[in-house]
Amino acid sequence: MSVMSWRTVSSVAWAALAAASLAGCAYRGPANHAELAFAGVPAAMPDPNDEKVDASTTPAYRYAQLDREACEAELARRAIPFTRVDDARGVLAPVRLAGPVGGVTYRTGLTAKQRETSPNEVFDCRLVLALDDFSAILRAHDVAEVIHMSGWRPPPAKSWPSGKLGTRHDGALAIDAGWFVKKSGARLDVEKDFHGRIGAKTCGPGAGPAPATAEAIELRTIVCEAAEAHLFQVALTPDYNWPHRNHFHLEVTPKVKWFLVH
Repeated sequence: MSVMSWRTVSSVAWAALAAASLAGCAYRGPANHAELAFAGVPAAMPDPNDEKVDASTTPAYRYAQLDREACEAELARRAIPFTRVDDARGVLAPVRLAGPVGGVTYRTGLTAKQRETSPNEVFDCRLVLALDDFSAILRAHDVAEVIHMSGWRPPPAKSWPSGKLGTRHDGALAIDAGWFVKKSGARLDVEKDFHGRIGAKTCGPGAGPAPATAEAIELRTIVCEAAEAHLFQVALTPDYNWPHRNHFHLEVTPKVKWFLVH
């Protein structure tokens, strides 16, 4: 079965996907008119001339179908250092990273001691496989470290049904990447350097930062190369809405055959 890529989804489906992607995924800054004006309905519309993509051949789709045993076996095959997490509410295959993934370190800004127990350092194994592929793109840009705001955000214990699997951050299937640190120590800061605009197109013809600084172009290239490779079903940037002004939300989404990039 084939699937249309992110620019060929109908406007109705686009709005539905956008609304779904907002739920529980973003950093919640103070609500204001900009956030409310773009509450799940982006201004950019799909490009009807885009090619069709067979979802079953994409990394994101293949990884999303794995069970825990198969995913962890693939981590081991790739020599990705990890420790299994025995209990993480809503997460199918929770792990903690025990070192770099594909030569790139993914971490929060917490101290090393705090990171040992922080839920934000927990990822679903399937997301880690996507990050391993993403690392190949980052290495080409001399990025050695990604500092993120969160991986897993535990769903509420009292209201979460026993055994229910989460999506996005509830399921540890998303990462909010805020800073990309190069080998030289230089940082690409999404909030300061992306230079996007809410509702603007992120990738493809006619897209681009304003002003088009070297840092803005590189950040744009990184996220669009990941989108072109279909490493994540969802990639949201500061072009999407106010809550995403300071990070890239990169997500593996099980049981879907669509891709949303904005």
